[in-house]
Amino acid sequence: MVPRVLIDTAQVPGGGEMRLVQRGPDFFIMLGTEELMSSRMSGSEEALATMACERVSAQAPHFLIGGYGMGFTLRAALAQLGAKAQVSVAELVPQVVEWARGPMAAFTGDSLADPRVAIIEDDVGAVIADGRGTYDAILLDVDNGPDGLTRRGNDRLYSPRGLEAARAALRPGGVLAIWSAAPDVKFARRLRETDMAVDEVTIRARASGKGARHVIWFAKKV
Repeated sequence: MVPRVLIDTAQVPGGGEMRLVQRGPDFFIMLGTEELMSSRMSGSEEALATMACERVSAQAPHFLIGGYGMGFTLRAALAQLGAKAQVSVAELVPQVVEWARGPMAAFTGDSLADPRVAIIEDDVGAVIADGRGTYDAILLDVDNGPDGLTRRGNDRLYSPRGLEAARAALRPGGVLAIWSAAPDVKFARRLRETDMAVDEVTIRARASGKGARHVIWFAKKV
């Protein structure tokens, strides 16, 4: 059996320690014993971008992605968006981007050097609060969804106030897309109370259509 090798660790502001682990060609980002993400499973994170792109009609859209993770969502968005698009990526833990440029550079490719991309080392909630009327799409893949693991502060993103801030940061017709590792009936009800048109999609974790069932909510500002 191929052993897991610890590559690096990173402190999460507000509590917790992330670990970058490698086993053979595969990478994993862990929080304690919890596996937050794996290079082997990308299907639903890619769908977060591709399905959001399908719902945005702006000719030169500005996307906000939070957080970077392993870059699946960013790379899928870049593959769909035109040359005039802008993609801002908010990542709170700087080492996550360092891992993408370092140990996982071959996996990352040239996505972080793309001229359409801007990396913002900040809490995505703060970026949203400062961005009133700025974005055509906000894509959130933070803390495994509304039922978070890493930071209690992430709960604010999914609170009524946080959802209203996201709505305010969208341009008319803009889309808020939220990835979750599992269904959440209470959150879905809360999202539908924001005066946005909500679509809930269940999708498999792997691009092959296999693996766990994840959920993506798309809320359009009308």
